[in-house]
Amino acid sequence: MDLSPEDSLRLNVLLTQGLQAVRVDESRMVVYALTERGEAKVSLHANGRDDQYIRHVKLLLSSHSLGSPGGYPVYLRRWARMGQARDDSLDQLLVLGEEEAVVAVVHAPGLSNELARRAWWCMPTSDNARRMLEKPAVVNGDMGPVLSEFLIEHLPFEEDPLAMIDSVKSALQPGLVTEAQKLSLWAKAKLKGAYFVGFLQAMPDDLPGGAAEHVRYAYFNEKLSALVGQGNKSARLFLRIMSAQGQNYLNAIDASLKRPSDQNVVVSLFMTIEHYFQDICPGFENRRDINLLREEAQKKCHQCDEQLAEVKNSLPEAVPYLNAMMVLSGYCEELTFPVFGQTDAIGSVMRKRIKHLTDPIREQTDILRRSFS
Repeated sequence: MDLSPEDSLRLNVLLTQGLQAVRVDESRMVVYALTERGEAKVSLHANGRDDQYIRHVKLLLSSHSLGSPGGYPVYLRRWARMGQARDDSLDQLLVLGEEEAVVAVVHAPGLSNELARRAWWCMPTSDNARRMLEKPAVVNGDMGPVLSEFLIEHLPFEEDPLAMIDSVKSALQPGLVTEAQKLSLWAKAKLKGAYFVGFLQAMPDDLPGGAAEHVRYAYFNEKLSALVGQGNKSARLFLRIMSAQGQNYLNAIDASLKRPSDQNVVVSLFMTIEHYFQDICPGFENRRDINLLREEAQKKCHQCDEQLAEVKNSLPEAVPYLNAMMVLSGYCEELTFPVFGQTDAIGSVMRKRIKHLTDPIREQTDILRRSFS
């Protein structure tokens, strides 16, 4: 099948105008193009079956861009989504009229701000916005705020809690939102608990909230500042959690535990907590039993490594706090396996079944707020 003379002429003229991106609306039979001169479109006049005609249009686009009519190998979807597209050919993929080629560009490590602008014109979806905001060049470019605003505006329409967490985390990167936007999103988190997890991941040291520093923070800082200056990670984490920002972090953990909606939110929360407290413990042998984990945490505090020993020597009263931090560092995905491996429960039923896991978190956060003087 050949293209109609009118379509062939208009498309070939279009190809000479410095194509930057192309999208094909197969339902309306229209080719849209982003060129150096602006936007353009060509309404197609099929002389046969629409699907076959569209295929020939894409063959023309491929021949012009890649020098071959083969088009983009859409069967390489998984490969493309792993970010394996060659950086030196990303611009060519955007003029093929193939959505999967756009996705390959979005996932490419070498994505630039300009290519992000073109890809966004082709395919403005939440998932593409999240993936593009993983690239520093996009976050630091003028596309960063555009994508962030889109994610925030479309959050109410997200149904997948993991997508909610990812959107909040992506949108809240430094420099992308105003203080008013951040506070508005924080207020909405009270109704959508998954948002809290996104906040914990995005800005652990800059969370909204009015928590004050621990009542003995000044004393702790006096005792441990020298160790922090020497690079002691345990001391640094201790002061971090005792600061006003750290106390806000504890409050946000408690808020996220009130009504987690499904298993993915719980797993994400546990992994987020583990990451925050990772500097105090290299890992646990018992990762599936909370009681064994708590026993192991206590032993690790007693038979501690050199850095932890330095903290204890400088601040003996830190032991209960260090033990609480050690327990929280053991929270991980594996801890949920004995429960989630046996049930697909969500909502209130799920929350009842993991109470033996979530109650200890609240116990540790409470300890980290107390004064034992």
